[in-house]
Amino acid sequence: MLPMMSNEGYQDRILTCRDCGQDFIFSAGEQEFYASRGLTNTPGRCPSCRAARRGRQSSTSHASSYTPRNSGEHYETTCATCGRPTSVPFIPREDRPVYCNDCFQAQRASRGSRSSYGGSSYSGGQGNRDRRDRRDHRHSDW
Repeated sequence: MLPMMSNEGYQDRILTCRDCGQDFIFSAGEQEFYASRGLTNTPGRCPSCRAARRGRQSSTSHASSYTPRNSGEHYETTCATCGRPTSVPFIPREDRPVYCNDCFQAQRASRGSRSSYGGSSYSGGQGNRDRRDRRDHRHSDW
C-alpha cells in the first residue's frame, strides 16, 4: 500500500486569477507543497496564466541571449574593404573598420580560427580582448 500524503491543516481554497479574472482552486496539496518550500504568498495567477507567463519570459530570455542589444536597430555604414553600403547591428566607430557580410567572412577566413569567441559575428572581438590584456598587464605593477 502506498503512503498517503497528509494535507492536515490545509483545505482547498478558491482564488481569483489577477490576469484573466477566473476562479481557480488552490488545493490543499499545493498549499502543503508551497509551505514545504517556504513560500508564504498564495498564487495570484491560475495555472494556465502562470504557464503562459513562464512561456513569455522564457522566449524573451532566449531572444536576448542571442543578441547583445535586443533593440533591433541597425546602423548604415560603408564597408572598409569594398566600399559598398552595409547595415550593422552596432554603432560603428571611426577607429575600427566595419565590413559588409561578404568582406567580413573573407577577413575571418584569412585570420583562421584564432578567435576564442567560437564564430562570433562581431569583427572586433579579439582586438578588444588584446587591448584589455595589455591594459591589465601595464597596470599590474601598481
